Amino acid sequence: MPLSPLRLGVNIDHVATVRNARGSAYPDPLRAAKIAEAAGADGITAHLREDRRHISDADIDALIEGLTVPLNFEMAATPEMQAIALRHKPHAVCIVPEKREERTTEGGLDVARDENRLAHFIAPLAEAGCRVSIFIAADEAQIRSAHRIGAQVIELHTGAYCDFHAEGQFAARDAELARLGAMATLARDLGLEVHAGHGLTYDTVQPIAAFPELRELNIGHFLIGEAIFLGLDPAIREMRRLMDVARAPQA
Repeated sequence: MPLSPLRLGVNIDHVATVRNARGSAYPDPLRAAKIAEAAGADGITAHLREDRRHISDADIDALIEGLTVPLNFEMAATPEMQAIALRHKPHAVCIVPEKREERTTEGGLDVARDENRLAHFIAPLAEAGCRVSIFIAADEAQIRSAHRIGAQVIELHTGAYCDFHAEGQFAARDAELARLGAMATLARDLGLEVHAGHGLTYDTVQPIAAFPELRELNIGHFLIGEAIFLGLDPAIREMRRLMDVARAPQA
């Protein structure tokens, strides 16, 4: 029996990184988002960081206005970001940890340590009609905390799994993959919608995409990198193909 279709969210943050390296008006993240739509992306992800290192407020304005697929607005749990999300009311908001000095998002949000504040933080977002997602590690305590605070979705952090693969630590990779699978099952059984992302490549996506509990993958940096060599459209189409193969019935 085939698995349910798996959505692909394409993160266009690093199109803005290239643009900002020269302080120019190009490449345009909205143009990249429209290409991603045409190539089969089911949604677009953009992270408006507190330091605005890549995506800008104007980019969010343009994406809200110009997209025909849903926007997944990644954000830190700060009053400023909450106000921006409430003004725009994107389809989805994903709450992520954020440190000014990090190169990329490192690990998942520690929901268990901050349950009360996060419960109050996400309540207005859910009331405004945003689907609230929490980006967390594959950890039982974090998943149960996300459920208790009223999140509708969790996004499992796949970075450790991808790093172990890249470093040739295959026993550790397989252990992390098993942990991701077990925690995806737990989250689904709690009634949470399960997404995953961070660091996924053509080489690592299929074992994750094969988890029957998953409904969405969010992939960005790798696709923007591959676009240098292949073009953005074919890079996304190949990722879409690999995901679909992973969901197909096995002979």
